Amino acid sequence: MGIENSILIGLSRQVALKRQMEMVANNIANINTTAFRAEKILFREYLVETPEGDRMSYVEDYGVARDLRSGPLRPTANPLDIAISGNGYFQVQTDDGEEYTRNGHFRLDDEGRVVTQSGKPVLDEDGNEIELGETDGLITISKDGTITTGEGEEFKLGVYQFVDEQRMKKTGEGLYKSDEDPEQVEDPEVMQGMLEDSNVEPISEVTRMIEIQRAYEGMQKLMNTDHDLQRRAIERIGKIV
Repeated sequence: MGIENSILIGLSRQVALKRQMEMVANNIANINTTAFRAEKILFREYLVETPEGDRMSYVEDYGVARDLRSGPLRPTANPLDIAISGNGYFQVQTDDGEEYTRNGHFRLDDEGRVVTQSGKPVLDEDGNEIELGETDGLITISKDGTITTGEGEEFKLGVYQFVDEQRMKKTGEGLYKSDEDPEQVEDPEVMQGMLEDSNVEPISEVTRMIEIQRAYEGMQKLMNTDHDLQRRAIERIGKIV
């Protein structure tokens, strides 16, 4: 295998490491983001056959995997902070249709609707907006997601799950879309006055960052060695000629 090829292979590895570092940095930046789930890059070998018949092995990143474990629950004493213990997502109405989130940091808008912090309506189990209206300051949410107000009105939060959560696409603000049809969680466990923290493990992520940095530096040293070999070979050929 030529020196040029080894440099190209090294570059592919460095590009993959750079992407991995960006992902780790994003995880660390979201340590305090409600219901954030850590992500990692998926890699695979990419073989290329040269005109000389050699097979070169490159590094290719082909996707992102999310850590689907729930984060720890934190009490807030806010009656419209709602966490899901176990599987499930709340359904939210957006301009692009229904989307899903585990961030239950909700509030009431001027119309008395339950909405996200950015004002997107939260939907009940029938796909309708939840309009509490006058609550007399009393909002009670049971573990199955039933909301009861001081006026005696009842609504039930929609809690949904998907067969393959990894296929869900992030759209921003902690929201996801999916090509799959959602399934209602039969026995959801909803916790009032709680929020789900990020599941990012800071020590693990910092350790990964150090490992990636060392791998990048090691690859750079290897490429510098190959470059020196190439330079020396050219100098020798020049002397022979």
